Amino acid sequence: MTSTAAQSSLRRTPLFERHRAAGAKLVPFAGWEMPVQYAGIREEHVAVRRRVGIFDVSHMGQVETRGPQAQAFLQRMLSNDVRRIAEGGAQYSVMCRDDGGVLDDLFTYRLAECRFLTVTNSANHEKDLAWLVRHAGDLDVDVIDRHADYAMLAVQGPAARDLIRRLADGALPPRMRCAERTIAGCPMLVCGTGYTGEDGVELLLDPDSAAQVWDAIVAAGATPAGLGARDTLRLEACFHLYGNDLSEDRGPIEAGLGWCCKEETGFIGSEAVAAARAGVSEKLVPFTIDRQGIARQGNPVVGGGVVTSGSFSPCLERGIGMAYVPSERAEPGTAIEIDVRGRLRPATVQRKPLYRKGS
Repeated sequence: MTSTAAQSSLRRTPLFERHRAAGAKLVPFAGWEMPVQYAGIREEHVAVRRRVGIFDVSHMGQVETRGPQAQAFLQRMLSNDVRRIAEGGAQYSVMCRDDGGVLDDLFTYRLAECRFLTVTNSANHEKDLAWLVRHAGDLDVDVIDRHADYAMLAVQGPAARDLIRRLADGALPPRMRCAERTIAGCPMLVCGTGYTGEDGVELLLDPDSAAQVWDAIVAAGATPAGLGARDTLRLEACFHLYGNDLSEDRGPIEAGLGWCCKEETGFIGSEAVAAARAGVSEKLVPFTIDRQGIARQGNPVVGGGVVTSGSFSPCLERGIGMAYVPSERAEPGTAIEIDVRGRLRPATVQRKPLYRKGS
């Protein structure tokens, strides 16, 4: 395939022209042509930590589940206890294979008693949808692909809520809640969730309204931020990236996500997850590079293990990352060495999160 043909096969979000007009560097990502940066990753990262940034995350997928047996169905499909999601609530979970391998990590919002909206990772959306449809069987539940019905924006940072509140027709939902609101003249679902370690909201709205809302939020003072800053921000917060830190070959216990797994609900893979609690050979840990250098995905850890995510931290001003290491070497403070293209880089296992306000 020629580069021109490959580029033309990429999907574009409703905000593509806004990104191009702003001079964003556009790159292929999970089948989409997405902005990796505008002014620069460091500048955008710092803007989110200090003020407010806006991300186009319209590549994320959405699946609606509704019907009398919607709750019972999702209880079987998702690792967390879906019964605990109140109307207008949000919950993080993973979806597993029978052997406990992670198919995806997800946020689910309860829109009504028997109506849920689940946000999927872009690269996994079709796979997730097929898995859900397959297991719905004869249950009284509808599983609906809603990806084409939503654009999705993330407004994050210490000033994010104040900025959005000035554009909204009512109070914003608190953390891990969602509500219907009108912002910049457009109705949408406002969710108190995010992927940066900062406060803020995620907005799900009609794709035809995305440009109007984007323009209003940027005009109000938000800094456009790309996938590069999104990655460094989530890594400082030790949030997982599917395809790096999570995969079908890894289970939630070794990934440190046992807290969102409630085996008593009988979700698919629950028996394997319960067995893993007795002990796993490797665990996912955050680390910092002791001196100079940056580790990247795939770099081996000396003595066993592998780096799954690595970058330079604009706030900590050093190399950081996450890696699977032997369980006996997973304690914070443990010294490790990482082979970065033939050069050993000393590093130290740390506690989560790597970045804390005031650090």
